[in-house]
Amino acid sequence: MSIPSDLLYSTEHEWVRIETNIACIGITDFAQKELGDIVFLDVDTVNETLNAGEVFGTVEAVKTVSDLFMPVGGKIVELNSALESAPDLVNSDPYGEGWIIKIELDGKVDTNGLLDAKRYKELVG
Repeated sequence: MSIPSDLLYSTEHEWVRIETNIACIGITDFAQKELGDIVFLDVDTVNETLNAGEVFGTVEAVKTVSDLFMPVGGKIVELNSALESAPDLVNSDPYGEGWIIKIELDGKVDTNGLLDAKRYKELVG
């Protein structure tokens, strides 16, 4: 299981990569393995501003549907359009081509509730 050290993680199994005023968000390798083959993503919150912990969409796997939670607050400015035709990118490359959304950060970002790679690894065992 891959847990890159340059990312932050939520206890709901989303990852976030913060680059100045933009953050890229996806689900972790652990989450995609637990969900199984991902067949569809539904994100209808593009151009909306959401707080950390709010649901920004859902991910549908063969056997289940799961909510996607914002690890940090911000305005959703982009949805990974490649996932429309290839949602399985979340399975094959969760930290790269399988990213889900990009958000615009407004001011100081509160990362206190997020885990570093070491603490996330402890969480998932």
